[in-house]
Amino acid sequence: MGQGAAEYILLFGGVIVIAIAVLLIYRNYVESTNPLNASEDVNRVRASSQQ
Repeated sequence: MGQGAAEYILLFGGVIVIAIAVLLIYRNYVESTNPLNASEDVNRVRASSQQ
């Protein structure tokens, strides 16, 4: 029972490490191609609500 739990911990740990590595590698790509800009959107909504 304990060995199975340790294997699951290692498996999930490996998945988490791979996910973090992928996020770090593709961070610049996502930031440059993502059209969503929260601060710009908030300013646009504020400007339109003041009219």
